[in-house]
Amino acid sequence: MPDAHRLKRLPIPAIVRRTAAAAALLLPLAGCTDYYPNSTLTPHSEFGRAIDHLWRIELNLGTVVFIVVEALLLYTLIRFRERPGQPSPEPVHGNTTLEILWTGIPIIVLFFIAVPTIRTIFETQRKAPANALEVDVYGHQWWWEFQYPQYHVTTANELYLPLGRPVNFVLRSKDVLHSFWIPELGGKRDLITNHTNYLWFTPDSGMAPNAWNGECAEYCGTSHGVMHFRVFTVAPSDFEQWAAHQAHPSHPDSTTALATDTGGYRFPAAKLPEYVIPATPAPANLSFASGVAGDAARGRKLYSSSACIGCHMVRGNPMSVGIIGPDLTHIASRYTIGAGRYPNDTTHLRLWIKNARLMKPGVIMPTLGANQVDPITHSRVPAAAGLTDQQIADIVAYLQQLR
Repeated sequence: MPDAHRLKRLPIPAIVRRTAAAAALLLPLAGCTDYYPNSTLTPHSEFGRAIDHLWRIELNLGTVVFIVVEALLLYTLIRFRERPGQPSPEPVHGNTTLEILWTGIPIIVLFFIAVPTIRTIFETQRKAPANALEVDVYGHQWWWEFQYPQYHVTTANELYLPLGRPVNFVLRSKDVLHSFWIPELGGKRDLITNHTNYLWFTPDSGMAPNAWNGECAEYCGTSHGVMHFRVFTVAPSDFEQWAAHQAHPSHPDSTTALATDTGGYRFPAAKLPEYVIPATPAPANLSFASGVAGDAARGRKLYSSSACIGCHMVRGNPMSVGIIGPDLTHIASRYTIGAGRYPNDTTHLRLWIKNARLMKPGVIMPTLGANQVDPITHSRVPAAAGLTDQQIADIVAYLQQLR
């Protein structure tokens, strides 16, 4: 007679079976590629290798512990399973030998984990070498500010580092908690309000110049998931050229001179890896009038008398001395806007100025386009107070000459 308490076998729908079979077949293919742009398993600095080495030790020890424990568990299940006519097992409570073993063995395992862990902590917490490049990192909601005090350079969301030179990051937050992380180089380390943290590493001198993704790894609000930055590891001579140019004002008196400025060194666009090129689509309900051409000279005058100057700095423009938003001194030399969310081109820059809060939720920058509805206040910008598409096009034409 069948067991009345045994659960009946429930039928599995055909679609579930097919989906499970397809997933089982496709899952192994997920590992059949060498395209891992944000992997911590391919470190390119001494900091990254120290963390990777510790991780491999713990993975190997954990694997051994797992195999031993599972083997003992299977042995126990088989050896001491219930058999017909077998007496009840004897209790093991108070067995001194067993208690010593299951206390002593974990202590030994933890010892082999603790020693390399403590060693790695001391290794990654020591002071940076005296010749290190200093970079002050400030986390904002939701963008990154980078200052190079040795070169008098301030930039946003793009970090240039020389190959083979130690870099000492001084990490501070301007508002809430953030976390600075470049997966393939080193990190991560938190930015804590009213507290300064430090992190340093040396990009490997033997690798070719490259571009990397960086991000915030600590939830910090609405747009935490799109608080990215780009890192360019370049030859020391190229870094010096880049820094020298970035230290200069980008707002000469002559518009003609401004237009002919080459912008110094910039990581070659042709060598940008696909994974650092943003592909976020612009909001479908945000558009810009077609066929509108911008005038840079007119845009310079308009920008210098607009609300933009209250938040943004353009070194060389005495009217633009704001410190709330990103420094725009050399904005045209950057590849992205919105902390890596969109490419820095005419189309996206126009849309950003028109309604930044629709482009990136929660940003401080107000909606400036005439007749645009602000996603935060839900109010419409009056036509008389907002910028027309022509005015925005003029401002963008000016900004695109700030190389």
